[in-house]
Amino acid sequence: MKELKSVYSKEELLGNAVELLKKLIEIPSFSKDEFNTSVEIEIFFKKHQIPTKRFKNNIWAVNKNFDVFKPSILLNTHHDTVKPNKAYTLDPFLPIEKDGKLFGLGSNDAGASLVSMAQVFLHFFEKEDLKYNLIIALTAEEEISGFDGIEALFPQLPNIELAIVGEPTKMNLAIAEKGLLVIDGEMKGTPSHAAHPNNDNSIVKCMEDLQHILSFKFPKVSNYLGEVKVTLSGIHAGVQHNVVPESCSFTLDVRVTDEYSNKEAFEIIQSQMKSTLTARSFRLNSSKIEMDHPFVQAGLEIGRTTYGSPTSSDQAIIPCTSVKLGPGDSRRSHTADEFIFIEEIAEGIEIYIKILEKVL
Repeated sequence: MKELKSVYSKEELLGNAVELLKKLIEIPSFSKDEFNTSVEIEIFFKKHQIPTKRFKNNIWAVNKNFDVFKPSILLNTHHDTVKPNKAYTLDPFLPIEKDGKLFGLGSNDAGASLVSMAQVFLHFFEKEDLKYNLIIALTAEEEISGFDGIEALFPQLPNIELAIVGEPTKMNLAIAEKGLLVIDGEMKGTPSHAAHPNNDNSIVKCMEDLQHILSFKFPKVSNYLGEVKVTLSGIHAGVQHNVVPESCSFTLDVRVTDEYSNKEAFEIIQSQMKSTLTARSFRLNSSKIEMDHPFVQAGLEIGRTTYGSPTSSDQAIIPCTSVKLGPGDSRRSHTADEFIFIEEIAEGIEIYIKILEKVL
């Protein structure tokens, strides 16, 4: 294949990326409050003569030679962050470069993906005769699975055949991702004085119900993601020692595999429990991309590996084929003194370009 030359050198792309990431770290961008980072992103693209479009706090652009008759590949990641971990010892909004690392809130999740994707978009922006259009969308509210991020923007985008979702994966391909189903439950019983016999104790009944579902095995096991995982993440009952409460409430965090929709998983859980259950939402379903997809094969050809991701992202609400791929390590996400290695950003830019050159 003919090599696609860039108007930017590797050093220029990396320099651009680090400079932009430092600026983004300096700007608080908690979910629903991302306007200032969206402006900084607009400034970056304007500096490089790339027209952008805005929808709420979402910034997007298309390649210079966009062709409405061609399908498109989407580069997507987010510029919102969680609030700083209470164990921070550094200023989360002060970008500190030390020992090959860049420290700062959002540097790993998902600032490194954002600035790497921005450079990749620069690299391909003026290319001619590509098989696909290239679109970049840097979006809001990912950390809260909000409704005004990629989900709101997606219907306004041109026809997307593949979305590359930037999240820290060590630049290996997450070809499947577990869905998230949060369930609130309640077990009713008979309230009474603790001194008297009570065979209808809501707490005891709830414990029995929970022990059953936590040991329950879903029949189907995913080749990509293994088993559905049910975790008890909250429980509440009673206000004083001598009163048996009328009810016991709890919360289940369910990580659903591609073998089930969230609704199917909920129905199975409900059939196994006596408690009354309510799902908070069914919208964050599991996703996967087939191993024989050209993008996956291109990644494997340059030595990347594939895996199933237990963590959720905006993949869950992107209604097309998608793959999760980005620099950094998800174990650093949301931790105190978050950082990214500068070399990881350089590697991210290089690997994105190498894979896309095989596909575009």
